[in-house]
Amino acid sequence: MTNTVNITEVKSTVSINEENNTIVVNEGQTTVVDVVTAGPQGPAFAATGASLDDSEKVNNSIVYFSQSDGKFKADATRTVENLVDGGNF
Repeated sequence: MTNTVNITEVKSTVSINEENNTIVVNEGQTTVVDVVTAGPQGPAFAATGASLDDSEKVNNSIVYFSQSDGKFKADATRTVENLVDGGNF
Protein backbone atom coordinates (compact mmCIF):
# COMPACT_ATOMS: atom_id res chain seq x y z
CA MET A 1 0.00 0.00 0.00
CA THR A 2 1.35 3.43 -0.93
CA ASN A 3 0.05 6.63 0.57
CA THR A 4 0.84 9.95 -1.07
CA VAL A 5 0.68 13.27 0.72
CA ASN A 6 0.74 16.37 -1.46
CA ILE A 7 1.68 19.59 0.31
CA THR A 8 0.54 22.63 -1.65
CA GLU A 9 0.44 25.43 0.95
CA VAL A 10 3.35 27.69 1.78
CA LYS A 11 4.72 26.98 5.28
CA SER A 12 2.78 23.70 5.53
CA THR A 13 3.36 21.23 8.28
CA VAL A 14 2.34 17.61 7.79
CA SER A 15 2.90 15.01 10.46
CA ILE A 16 2.27 11.34 9.86
CA ASN A 17 2.58 8.84 12.69
CA GLU A 18 2.18 5.16 11.92
CA GLU A 19 3.57 2.33 14.05
CA ASN A 20 6.69 4.04 15.41
CA ASN A 21 7.37 5.78 12.08
CA THR A 22 7.26 9.55 12.08
CA ILE A 23 7.49 11.84 9.07
CA VAL A 24 7.49 15.58 9.57
CA VAL A 25 7.71 17.98 6.64
CA ASN A 26 8.24 21.70 7.20
CA GLU A 27 8.94 23.52 3.94
CA GLY A 28 7.89 26.66 2.15
CA GLN A 29 7.39 25.07 -1.26
CA THR A 30 5.28 22.33 -2.85
CA THR A 31 6.49 18.94 -1.67
CA VAL A 32 5.43 15.35 -2.41
CA VAL A 33 5.97 12.78 0.31
CA ASP A 34 5.38 9.08 -0.38
CA VAL A 35 4.60 6.98 2.66
CA VAL A 36 5.08 3.27 2.00
CA THR A 37 4.41 0.48 4.45
CA ALA A 38 5.04 -3.20 3.92
CA GLY A 39 1.89 -5.15 3.16
CA PRO A 40 1.05 -8.62 4.37
CA GLN A 41 3.34 -11.42 3.24
CA GLY A 42 2.08 -14.00 0.80
CA PRO A 43 1.80 -17.71 1.56
CA ALA A 44 4.91 -19.81 2.10
CA PHE A 45 6.52 -21.55 -0.88
CA ALA A 46 5.30 -24.93 0.38
CA ALA A 47 2.74 -25.87 3.03
CA THR A 48 5.34 -28.10 4.69
CA GLY A 49 7.86 -25.27 5.03
CA ALA A 50 10.24 -26.75 2.45
CA SER A 51 12.29 -24.19 0.57
CA LEU A 52 13.43 -23.81 -3.03
CA ASP A 53 17.17 -23.98 -3.75
CA ASP A 54 17.79 -22.53 -7.19
CA SER A 55 21.41 -21.51 -6.55
CA GLU A 56 22.66 -24.00 -9.19
CA LYS A 57 19.91 -23.50 -11.77
CA VAL A 58 20.78 -23.91 -15.43
CA ASN A 59 18.90 -23.23 -18.63
CA ASN A 60 15.73 -25.39 -18.78
CA SER A 61 16.01 -26.64 -15.18
CA ILE A 62 12.96 -28.49 -13.86
CA VAL A 63 12.07 -28.17 -10.19
CA TYR A 64 12.13 -31.45 -8.24
CA PHE A 65 12.05 -32.43 -4.56
CA SER A 66 15.21 -33.83 -2.97
CA GLN A 67 14.23 -36.02 0.00
CA SER A 68 17.80 -36.13 1.36
CA ASP A 69 18.05 -32.30 1.42
CA GLY A 70 14.39 -31.68 2.28
CA LYS A 71 14.27 -28.98 -0.43
CA PHE A 72 12.84 -28.38 -3.82
CA LYS A 73 15.71 -27.91 -6.26
CA ALA A 74 16.33 -26.53 -9.71
CA ASP A 75 19.71 -27.60 -11.08
CA ALA A 76 21.40 -29.61 -13.83
CA THR A 77 20.13 -32.92 -12.38
CA ARG A 78 16.70 -32.46 -13.97
CA THR A 79 16.37 -30.48 -17.17
CA VAL A 80 14.06 -30.55 -20.17
CA GLU A 81 16.84 -32.13 -22.21
CA ASN A 82 17.69 -35.07 -19.93
CA LEU A 83 14.02 -35.93 -19.32
CA VAL A 84 13.32 -36.06 -23.05
CA ASP A 85 16.53 -37.93 -23.92
CA GLY A 86 15.85 -41.10 -21.94
CA GLY A 87 15.43 -39.62 -18.51
CA ASN A 88 14.73 -41.95 -15.57
CA PHE A 89 11.02 -41.72 -14.70
